[in-house]
Amino acid sequence: MLWSAPMKVLVVEDDPEIAAFVTHGLQRSGFEVDCAGNGEAGLKLALSAAYDLAVVDLMLPGRDGLSLIEEVRAAEVSTPVIVLSAKRSTADKVACLRRGADDYLSKPFDLAELLARVEALLRRSRPAGENEHLEAAGVVLDLVNRTVRRDGVRIELSPREFALLELLMRNQGRALSKYYLMERLWEYAFNPQTNLVDVLVCRLRNSLDRDHAVKLIQTLRGIGYVFRAS
Repeated sequence: MLWSAPMKVLVVEDDPEIAAFVTHGLQRSGFEVDCAGNGEAGLKLALSAAYDLAVVDLMLPGRDGLSLIEEVRAAEVSTPVIVLSAKRSTADKVACLRRGADDYLSKPFDLAELLARVEALLRRSRPAGENEHLEAAGVVLDLVNRTVRRDGVRIELSPREFALLELLMRNQGRALSKYYLMERLWEYAFNPQTNLVDVLVCRLRNSLDRDHAVKLIQTLRGIGYVFRAS
């Protein structure tokens, strides 16, 4: 069975305002985000969970960013790392890159530049031959930039709506149960009293199908939901 969860990013930043700024920006771009406020907590997360990318502040309480990166690389974890730092000298940037970082962004920074660097690193780290798009029935999902188009028209989806559509398209023609969708999209067991899945499907339909004669998101009563063109 083919399935891909939203890309996960680890943010290690001790400044609450910057951490919230970065986290919110990444989430709006379709990423799942875990956040740590110090180096030890960041290292524990980096070594215990799989992340597609990490954004790490250089000056952290407890353990600094460089030490964190060195420990991660020593453990043979290849997660791409972008360093955030108020230090702007060439020597500081070179030191970070030589000790395991993949990119370096000086503070203050623009969110658009950070997101562009995130996308560039993810493109470079994507395994050769892996598709960057899903296409079916006129719908195109850009898995790198997290965008959706139907018949060439851009459709704005929330991160979880994007994740639901990706799940359905990767299993095109196969009905996915509410139990399965709940576990994949919310990562906890299905509760028959909740309508989370139904509400999410309704929102996705309003965005994807409302203005089209052909409805792609279909309900199979007593079974689940399926993506198909007929």
